[in-house]
Amino acid sequence: MRIGLGAAVVLVLVALGCAVLAAAFAPKGESTIVGASSGPADDSSSAPANRGAASSGIFVHILGEVSEPGLYELREGDRAVDVVAAAGGFTDDADQGQLNLARLVTDGEQIVVPKVGEAPAPGSTVAPGVDASGKISLNAADASQLEELPQIGPALAERIIAWRDENGGFTAVEDLLSVPGIGDKTFDGLRDLVTP
Repeated sequence: MRIGLGAAVVLVLVALGCAVLAAAFAPKGESTIVGASSGPADDSSSAPANRGAASSGIFVHILGEVSEPGLYELREGDRAVDVVAAAGGFTDDADQGQLNLARLVTDGEQIVVPKVGEAPAPGSTVAPGVDASGKISLNAADASQLEELPQIGPALAERIIAWRDENGGFTAVEDLLSVPGIGDKTFDGLRDLVTP
């Protein structure tokens, strides 16, 4: 009887020791850095390189129909396809056509990948400066996005940005007529492509 009790105590202690070891060596949570080496971030041989990369890194939040939604650190110049890859790729239900995988992502951006047949969330953007319907936002677009519009070159894009800065933004699409260089003909070509 004493031998059986002693063996049971030994087995319990061995099992407890194994549990402690398993917990000590279990993988911990980690950040995903697209394009970075897969080695640990605290490796002293790569610490200076990682610190340099982190200072030029950007953060993008991806939600919806991806395998691992969350916040990801990327490099300046990465594209939407890099964020999707970092998040484990699309789910089977994802409407991949609502996301331009080739576009550059920006720091602080949030990307929502909807299900097939699901309308984009109200106020969500496909890209900063572009609303869910694909119209360019006059109040949020940068110069390069404005230049994608017909008859808008670099000089006119800068005048649009200067006008919105001086006047507190556009309240209606018709405010474009107040921008120097935009006449009725140009406005008619832009009216259906932009939103305040």
